[in-house]
Amino acid sequence: MTQPAPRPFDFDTVFADDGAVARASARPKRLYPLEEVEQIRAQAMAEGERAAMARIEAQQAAALSQIAQACQAALPRLAEVAHDHRVGSADLALACGQAIADAALDAFPRAPIQAALDSLAREIESAPRLVVTVPPPLAENLEAVLTQTAQAIGFAGQIQVRPDPGAPRAAFSLDFGDGAARFDPAAAAERVAAALHEALAAEGLHAEPLIPGGDA
Repeated sequence: MTQPAPRPFDFDTVFADDGAVARASARPKRLYPLEEVEQIRAQAMAEGERAAMARIEAQQAAALSQIAQACQAALPRLAEVAHDHRVGSADLALACGQAIADAALDAFPRAPIQAALDSLAREIESAPRLVVTVPPPLAENLEAVLTQTAQAIGFAGQIQVRPDPGAPRAAFSLDFGDGAARFDPAAAAERVAAALHEALAAEGLHAEPLIPGGDA
C-alpha cells in the first residue's frame, strides 16, 4: 500500500537568518466597519429566512401529502357508509309505504277490486261472466258493489263472487273467460322490495355522490 508523500508544515510567518521577516501571510481581518457588519447581518438573516421558509414549505408539502393519503384511504369506507345509508333509507321507505298501503286496504278493502275492474273495462265488456275470487271477509256484499261498478263501465255480464279461504289478505283474482287478472298485495310488496334491492346491489359503491358535484 503506497503511503502519501509527506508535506512540510507551512508557517504563516517566515524569518530570515538575521531575524527579519522574510514572508508573512495575510492575517484574517479582525475589525469590520459598521456598514459591512450591517450588510453581513442582513445577508445572514436573509439566508436564514430563506432556509426557514424552505423548511416550512417542505413541512407543508409533507402534511398535505399525508392528508391526501388519509382522504384516499377513507374514500372506500365512505362509499360503503353511503351505500349502507341508501339501503337503510330504501328499507325505511318500503316499511312506510307498506304501513300506508295496509292502512289504505283496511279503510277501503274493495277499492283495489273496483279499480282493477275499471281498468279492465275493454277486456271484459264482451265477456258473459266475471268470476271474482276473494278471501271470505272480503266476499260479503262484494257482488252488489261490483255490480254498480260494472254498470258504470258498461259491463252487462254476470258477476259471480267466490270466497277462497286460502286466499291471502286483500288478494283477489278476476277471471273473464278469455283472460284473468290477479293481485296479491303481499307478493307485490315483495316484488317491489326485491327489485329495489337488486337495483341497489347493481349500483353498489358507484352511486351518485352524496354531495352534488363531488366524486362517488
